[in-house]
Amino acid sequence: MEKNIQVKKKDIILIAVVLVVAIAGLLVFYLTQKSGDTVVVTIDGVIYNEYPLNKDIEVDIPGINGGTNHLVIKDGYADMTDADCPDKICVDSRKISKTGESIICLPNKVVVKIEGNTHSEVDGSTN
Repeated sequence: MEKNIQVKKKDIILIAVVLVVAIAGLLVFYLTQKSGDTVVVTIDGVIYNEYPLNKDIEVDIPGINGGTNHLVIKDGYADMTDADCPDKICVDSRKISKTGESIICLPNKVVVKIEGNTHSEVDGSTN
């Protein structure tokens, strides 16, 4: 027995409105996301080192169990260019530069995260 499903004009309008709101929300999120200034590297949840995002640096990061990740910071972006983990998902990740973005290597338990300026832009006190 076939069901006769009819899409009404109001259903199409509702779907269109939901899509427009979702796309607008994503655009606002991406356009308001700020560039970071620090690359924080953690290994197994412990901070290994912090690097400025505005200086070109290449560093090998020792993961757990002898694993290694190669991090390149260049032109304001952080990129995991090599890793000896089996899946290399972290190497296939895109370059990051915005606050809150991260590259994660689960096998080596290495996390590279972009953080913003921790200092307040407002100086002085408020009465």
